[in-house]
Amino acid sequence: MKNIHKVILMGVLLISFSACKKDWLERKPNNILFPDQVWNDPTVIKGILAGFYDRLPTDVGLVSLGTTSVDINQSGQAEWRNMADYDDAMWSGAAQDARNNMPTYDQNRWRLWNYGLIRDINLAIENVEALGTKLSAADKIAFNAELRFIRAYNYFELVKRMGGVPLVTKQLIYDNSGNPSYLQQPRAKESEVYDFIASELDAIKDKLTNKGSNTRANKYVALALKSRAMLYAASVAKYNNLNTPSLTTAGGEVGIPASMANAYYQKSLDASQEIINSGVYTLYKVNSGNLGENFYEAITKKANNKEVIFAWDYLLAKDKRHTFSYDNIARGLREDNLSSSNVTPSLNLVENYDYLDGSNGVLKTRNTGNTDYIYYDKVSDIFANKDARLYGTVMYPGSTFKGLNVEMQAGVLKWNTATNAYITIESTNLGSNYATADGGDGKLLTGANGPNRSIQEVSNTGFYLRKYIDAGAGTSTRGIRSDIWWVWFRLGEIYLNAAETAFELGQTTVAVNYINAIRERAGFGSNSYTVASLTLDKVRSEFRSELAFEDHRVWDLKRWRMADKVWNGVATNPDAKVYALYPYRIIKPGDAARDGKYVFIKMVAPRFGSARFFQLNAYYSPIAQSVLDNNPKIVKNPLQ
Repeated sequence: MKNIHKVILMGVLLISFSACKKDWLERKPNNILFPDQVWNDPTVIKGILAGFYDRLPTDVGLVSLGTTSVDINQSGQAEWRNMADYDDAMWSGAAQDARNNMPTYDQNRWRLWNYGLIRDINLAIENVEALGTKLSAADKIAFNAELRFIRAYNYFELVKRMGGVPLVTKQLIYDNSGNPSYLQQPRAKESEVYDFIASELDAIKDKLTNKGSNTRANKYVALALKSRAMLYAASVAKYNNLNTPSLTTAGGEVGIPASMANAYYQKSLDASQEIINSGVYTLYKVNSGNLGENFYEAITKKANNKEVIFAWDYLLAKDKRHTFSYDNIARGLREDNLSSSNVTPSLNLVENYDYLDGSNGVLKTRNTGNTDYIYYDKVSDIFANKDARLYGTVMYPGSTFKGLNVEMQAGVLKWNTATNAYITIESTNLGSNYATADGGDGKLLTGANGPNRSIQEVSNTGFYLRKYIDAGAGTSTRGIRSDIWWVWFRLGEIYLNAAETAFELGQTTVAVNYINAIRERAGFGSNSYTVASLTLDKVRSEFRSELAFEDHRVWDLKRWRMADKVWNGVATNPDAKVYALYPYRIIKPGDAARDGKYVFIKMVAPRFGSARFFQLNAYYSPIAQSVLDNNPKIVKNPLQ
């Protein structure tokens, strides 16, 4: 009887299971989104777009992946430490001194072949069209345009590193036939990639929505990309042929005919002027009482900032923050007990900023006959009447940040009456006084911010970064961190693009107007340049002063084909090394013209090593052997 009851119970259970088996297997899990759900939900699609934006490559940015440079450059993701690898700055932090001893730039450094992102974008474009049956027509058009913008941006990052690359605009689906040759595409010509970018941006610019957004693509973001990309194409067309004619391939995968330069310059100028003339964006001019602070705010302020066109944003409220300020704030101003002062600006950069009277920006440290120092009453006086962008970019001796003085003094120069010469006295004890017990005067010996010749995480150059350092309370701590955004495009760049293209096209009056607008904001007179005085070198100098640490310097030198000349590896070439400026207080009792004053000594930064060397083969990064093995239609880059 007992066994019969067991059989009946089992039968009931089987019948019950059979009755619900069909429904059970047809249920959709609640933790998985199916394609029809993904591509019909605008919120989910926006999340996918956000992921694509985050995968766009840069060489320099505010994020740090904490991986090796090879890993970073293979992924194309931003690494702020790369700021220390060019002539605008050096590494003053702990370890990583290889950045200061770079006898040659690795030709793989800027390599990028991120077709995984291209594939994902192509898939998204096709799915929005085929599966987004519940999307409105307007949403379909807008999402399609935004996806194509991201793809165009990525192709720009590819072409400026690699030259011509395969233009893949549809999914490549393998049929398992054992013969993948139909999937193998050759490289497009370098000019064809730039032409593709221009045509895509023209096709989508009026279909992009996101009006007023500076974190998603809209019409003016597309125009900003076109302004930059066409300027790069024009520069390569003109200067590759003039300066590096060996950098070409027979099929045009590398190299653009010089005859195409003016057409590209015109396209860039047209895009720039459309942005400028729209009136949607204006140069940031809020803090008229302090033009240096105003320039700093033009990059860092988010509220009511009509200059920033497109930015990679961070938000404290969403816990999307970065540690750039923690890692790079001036040593004496740090709010945490670890890290600071890693990337420190160079004297090379500081002297690029002109004096407001239009004279060359070389700092005056010696008298006319070079027989003695120039003696300054205050440590900040040597920087008086400089381009205000210097203050907005760099913390120099005697400047302020967060309401605090950036105290900088390398030591003292004490007069020795026996030898009729100064004795240099320094200390590794930052912020210390020159003790009377040691023969001192009890006054400051070494500043809280150095500079110092050997201590890590203290400026080795005599300068600290200001641009992108957060002025908010506690933002240089690991607990709070910073949400300052990373600017991809701003109107200041667009003015410079317009100036350069106009100048190259012989429209010097137009170029002068754009350059002067930029310089006027920095404190220069309204007509600081004239048609007669403006030169191409001066236009290029403005790019360095305006856009320092915004991921332009290396790309500008590459597109002008000047990188191999500026960074030529020659030890006697001042451009190939990073220089420092060390301030000293004078101790010379009885000499009122000198005692207690400040002098400055220029030197190669003590922790800096080999002169930097950019070889011709670094203008185009080599294509990985694995890519060449998988696709025999891909030709190598020259000098690979």
